[in-house]
Amino acid sequence: MTQPAFHITVHGTPGPQGSKTRNAAGALYESSAKVKPWREAVKHAALDALAYDQEWKPLNEPVCVDVTFTLQRPKSHYGTGRNAGRLKASAPDFPTSKPDLDKLIRSTQDALKDAGVLVDDSVVASLSSGKRFVLTGADALRNPGAVIRVWRLNNPTKEASS
Repeated sequence: MTQPAFHITVHGTPGPQGSKTRNAAGALYESSAKVKPWREAVKHAALDALAYDQEWKPLNEPVCVDVTFTLQRPKSHYGTGRNAGRLKASAPDFPTSKPDLDKLIRSTQDALKDAGVLVDDSVVASLSSGKRFVLTGADALRNPGAVIRVWRLNNPTKEASS
């Protein structure tokens, strides 16, 4: 497989974007307080990576985005007392509760656009994504965050630094 045009690891708690709530005055706001910090974390990690590539221009062509989100396991997955710190046999292998994967993708793609990685998230023609718990499988991190890769689809051999 060719090298991705762009590749970063982001540390922080992934925040979903999409659900809105109305306050008492009727104004809409994001339901998750994690959206803004997550978008900022992605944006800053992307800007740091792009700082080393003076030739970088936001991708304005079909791309494939691959994102693996790493989430913290809930405390309920672990035993108590003398079994504290031990994973219960009933603990699931994959995250199946909130946040929703599509909402995590939404916030992440918007942050990539804000950082200048993509001209717009509409250029994403192919998407691969997943949720993992900390240290459980390929691309799972030691702490919450995400591994993000972007490939050019029209000219995949054209490399860019990241």
